Amino acid sequence: MSGRTPRHSNELLVLVLWLAAAVIRPATVPADDHELDGYASWYAGKFQGRLTASGEVFDTNEMTAAHRTLPFGTVVEVTHLRSGRTVEVRINDRGPFVNGRVIDLSRAAADELGMTGEGIAQVRLRLLFVPDPPTHRIQVASFASAGNARRLRDRLRSHELASEIEQTGTAYRVVIPGLSDDEIEPLIRRLRELGHPDVLVRVES
Repeated sequence: MSGRTPRHSNELLVLVLWLAAAVIRPATVPADDHELDGYASWYAGKFQGRLTASGEVFDTNEMTAAHRTLPFGTVVEVTHLRSGRTVEVRINDRGPFVNGRVIDLSRAAADELGMTGEGIAQVRLRLLFVPDPPTHRIQVASFASAGNARRLRDRLRSHELASEIEQTGTAYRVVIPGLSDDEIEPLIRRLRELGHPDVLVRVES
């Protein structure tokens, strides 16, 4: 026996339910921001093993799909309007770039819908999960000297740029963290004006 009391078991159950709700939380973007009704197509063949737009390797045996605008990692329920069959897919690529088509499915997903023979099918999409937007950090410079890193950090702060120092081994990197997609380009231009044309942008989450 584990020795757990009923109280501890109830707390564990609440925690599990809370985590499950977080994982399957509803979409956090308005549905009308994206095309959710139209035709689905599917792709495989020469694309097998190639890199998708998200950087993943495409595997037509996985339940994935391409969409023009939905964030990578979005989980979508696709309903074949004629048959009523549904499938859940994860967005990891961009496309289809054909008017009227709203999603491009892997062959595995198309098989589940029973549409591989017809090639395209009229579908409706329902967003099940949309990941939080990623944040980024800009690395302005890297130094072997902590003093040089502090001087640059303080200079950037004097220009109201919230810079920090990250130390990895003997390297001291001056970074600006916590940036949204919209903040990156204006900040890169500002850093260029301050004499830092060569910066690195990394995804934080």
